[in-house]
Amino acid sequence: MSKTFESISVGEELGPLELFVSRDQCRNYARTCAMEAPRFMDDEGAKLERLPGMILPGNMSLGLITRLLTDWIGSGPARIARIGATYRVPVQPDHTLTIHGFITHIHPENRSIEIDLWLENEEADRLVTGAATVEFTK
Repeated sequence: MSKTFESISVGEELGPLELFVSRDQCRNYARTCAMEAPRFMDDEGAKLERLPGMILPGNMSLGLITRLLTDWIGSGPARIARIGATYRVPVQPDHTLTIHGFITHIHPENRSIEIDLWLENEEADRLVTGAATVEFTK
């Protein structure tokens, strides 16, 4: 079912969306984006960069957060007008990641909403936080 502007309210939750991201998915993503830095390929390369181990590229994490929005919007009369993220802690593969969001503001004058988003690990540590603006057509 698609979301409509009239059906939403402040505080409405999006998700949670749980995703397991494997090392192979991370490597394949990095290769596809021509981002074959050691930190995206294996633990040894990442540790040479003083990281805890292999990490996901930042734009992969942003893509995961964006998926929560696109799943929520569905085929409705809305589009993502803006999305941004802050990378607080490196996101590592071979973990189940949970993505959450909630509506913080509704702007009736231009039929848009503001949404806070975050990606967390199994311990509920917020690894990536973000915000998005979604605009609804009439």
